[in-house]
Amino acid sequence: MPSKPAPIKKAAKKEPAKKEEEKAPEPAPEPAPEPAPAEAPPAEAVPAEGEAPAEGAAPAEAAAAPATEEAAPAAESEAPADGEAPAEAPAPEPTKPPTPPPPPPKEPTSAPLDLFVEDKNDTSVSIIWSQPENIGAAGLDGYVIEVCKDGTEDWKAVNEDLQKSCRYVIKNQTTGDRLKIRVVAVNEGGRSPPVALPEPVMVKEVANRPKVRLPRFLRQRYVAQVREKVNLTIPFTGKPKPVVSWTKNGGPLDPKRVNIRSTERDSILFIRAAERDDSGVYEICVKVDDFEDKASLTLQIVELPGPPASVKIVDTWGFNVALEWTPPKDKGNTEITGYTVQKADKKTGDWFTVLEHYHRLNATISDLIMGNTYKFRVFSENKCGISDSAAVSKEEAKISKTGIDYKPPEYKEHDFNEAPKFTTSLTDRATTVGYNTKLLCSVRGFPKPKVEWMKNQMIIGDDPKFRQICVQGICSLEIRKPGNFDGGVYSCRAKNDHGEAIVSCKLDVKQPVLPDGEKK
Repeated sequence: MPSKPAPIKKAAKKEPAKKEEEKAPEPAPEPAPEPAPAEAPPAEAVPAEGEAPAEGAAPAEAAAAPATEEAAPAAESEAPADGEAPAEAPAPEPTKPPTPPPPPPKEPTSAPLDLFVEDKNDTSVSIIWSQPENIGAAGLDGYVIEVCKDGTEDWKAVNEDLQKSCRYVIKNQTTGDRLKIRVVAVNEGGRSPPVALPEPVMVKEVANRPKVRLPRFLRQRYVAQVREKVNLTIPFTGKPKPVVSWTKNGGPLDPKRVNIRSTERDSILFIRAAERDDSGVYEICVKVDDFEDKASLTLQIVELPGPPASVKIVDTWGFNVALEWTPPKDKGNTEITGYTVQKADKKTGDWFTVLEHYHRLNATISDLIMGNTYKFRVFSENKCGISDSAAVSKEEAKISKTGIDYKPPEYKEHDFNEAPKFTTSLTDRATTVGYNTKLLCSVRGFPKPKVEWMKNQMIIGDDPKFRQICVQGICSLEIRKPGNFDGGVYSCRAKNDHGEAIVSCKLDVKQPVLPDGEKK
């Protein structure tokens, strides 16, 4: 059968075609199947002359048909060799970046450092620690605090969320329990080795003996003035919270006058407006269990003193007076620091200080003026100041003229009479129409001379156009808004019982200068 080898050769090329299809990333679109050649069936169906067709001829043709169909894709892949259009080339594969090295494994941190108890009371324990020395690349997420009772290993975390800071207060514990405490650092690598307290901790307040720390300025007498505010803070120490109590002069305080406010660290004594009755010794007592400490302070409320009880003149001789006085009945709740002595002349009644900050109860006042009569008064003085009032002597001291014969010298009375004389004369002046003008001169004489002003030898008198003033010998004549007819010779004449004098000047009144183009 000469027509059978052709399909076999085409089927032999089927395997390379499949390899090309496997290399291509995307399969090409399948072309429409080509019809089988028309000449092939007659060649296969023609029997030999004189013989009937064989029975196996039909299966052979059927087997040839699938072989032809399978060879069709291979033929299509070989199409470029026959001069037809080449098929699309496969797309190049994208270049892949180099594979990075695997990350280092995440490890937990080292154990936290320096765990110790910061404070404790009957229900809580405060602990503090330092962060691990080696943290690593995984970082540090927080800490877990674990506790268990002494004698067991039942560790339980006491914080629900990771603790970020290096301090934690373990609360709600039973008084008297002995607890073992440890801290673990946590990150993505896991839990670090724990750091634990070397010994169990008993949940109980640490009792410290109370101690009052009285400020230095309160160790001596504290002085305040009446109506001032008193605010004193007394610090102390002690655990648990001490019980504070106050007394005044051994008795309870008056809550209406004194307010006390106490905290865990100090106590404040407050008086809004101090009075003298608030003076006394105040004692503070700080108590913790069977231990206590006390401190006392002295509060002194002072004010201005009263005047001396009495002042009297003991003796008078020459230009001197001896005084004595007694201390004041009210010293202002403090000691008297001195006295102030003043004198007053009966003629004028003005008081002058002769002694200040004087400490004795007697004094001698000297250098008084002969013939004058004096009175004396004394003020008390303390650290607040001088008393508001003074004690005045009931007697008066008169400095007599006995033993001295005074003859006044005889002086010849000076004759002050003098005829008028002008010390400053009038000067000629020029003025403009409508502008006030003043003429000035000065004159002396005794008795005071009478001054008259004249214009062109005519007395001006009380003409309202002119204003005449003469004060302390200064004479002035003011001409109000002079006109064209006010020019002339002006004279000033002064005369008294001893003579007269006269001075004159010329006054020229001019028209104002107008710019060109304006009408006069």
